Amino acid sequence: MMQIISKRKYFYVVSGVLTLASLAILISWGLKFGIDFTGGTEMKVRFSQNVPNNNVIADKLKELDLESLMVKAAADRTVTVDYRNSNDQINRDVFGKIKELDGSAVQVSTDFIGSTVSAQLKNSAIKALILAILGIALYIAWAFRKVSRPVSSWKYGLGAITALAHDILITVGVFVILGKFFGVEVGVPFIAALLTILGYSVNDTIVVFDRTRENLLRAGAKEDFEDIVNRSLNETLARSINTSLTVIIVLFALVIFGGESIRYFSVALLFGVTFGTYSSIYVASALLVTIYKFQIKKA
Repeated sequence: MMQIISKRKYFYVVSGVLTLASLAILISWGLKFGIDFTGGTEMKVRFSQNVPNNNVIADKLKELDLESLMVKAAADRTVTVDYRNSNDQINRDVFGKIKELDGSAVQVSTDFIGSTVSAQLKNSAIKALILAILGIALYIAWAFRKVSRPVSSWKYGLGAITALAHDILITVGVFVILGKFFGVEVGVPFIAALLTILGYSVNDTIVVFDRTRENLLRAGAKEDFEDIVNRSLNETLARSINTSLTVIIVLFALVIFGGESIRYFSVALLFGVTFGTYSSIYVASALLVTIYKFQIKKA
């Protein structure tokens, strides 16, 4: 049996360094927000024939040096073009470039996304993350109410929240670096990725906690709590790694072959799932033991 919990101090150091580094660069550099959060122009164009590939349209428009350019295919041969620049001349130039690809293309609409709407969207995204984390914590506290000894059920929720904050901060830190050095912007898809990471990460954590609960109920007070947690981790380790590997392989494929529109959504999930698996094994459960040891020392 692998002695995972006994080496928890080393894992705390690794997680602490990564989390503090992510927090430091987030405060220093900040995320590079896309037009979802900063405002810009959204133009919808309907093509008369087959719609060119998104990358073909994007390459054509790159000649205009548009900021935060994003091209998304829609239904009925319609394409949505988003960019931060916003004035009538730029809008005419954008449509002119698109007409070079299809002379019969029709401009369906051109809308300006104001900063007020963007600020509301940003606030809603933050609220969604906070509510998701609180909901997860409350559910875990309720689900593990039958194993309130030797560690209170709400502390299982505390361990899960700490692991989730660890996963989210590191993923955000990665995108701060991508934004700083590669110009990668974040928008609503990034928030969707973070919410997905929350769900996936806590899923792995719940599996380990559930096995711990089963072993606690079976062993009672006959076995040391640290040994029970360590045994539970070993019993679920193969399942956690195998499940995560299958997801990671798919995400790698999406990053490489999925196209520009979902590439960074997939990158966010890739880092989130990887660190989520790590934190479920080496952080969340280890925190339960640390809390237990602290209680004994305090008593």
